[in-house]
Amino acid sequence: MRVEKGVMVALGYGKYFRSDHIVGLEPIEDGRGSGQRTRVYLEQHASPIVASRSEGTILRDLVNTPKEVTQAQEQQQLLCDILDTLSDINPMLRSIIRDQGQWDIDKLEARLRAVLQEA
Repeated sequence: MRVEKGVMVALGYGKYFRSDHIVGLEPIEDGRGSGQRTRVYLEQHASPIVASRSEGTILRDLVNTPKEVTQAQEQQQLLCDILDTLSDINPMLRSIIRDQGQWDIDKLEARLRAVLQEA
């Protein structure tokens, strides 16, 4: 990957920074939502800027990576997040969901693991 030097990168809501001043991206996990998706670390700034765009979208603007590649990476991360959430569901609740909703979380969890291992 090659970073595009000197290109203005949109962070959302009218925030733009030069690509050569961006030194790091960190997805916001807790409290992530509209207007708060990524922390963007900049040269000579003590604290990060909060961007409303996802880290994958910002990264795609920074480097010459095809949109399909960054979308696939974002989708893989989403599957990992879903798997983590499913893993936290306790056995009693799994049983209720399976019996009442006809939705087998164990089977879904196994399928997600298989898909992620293939990737």
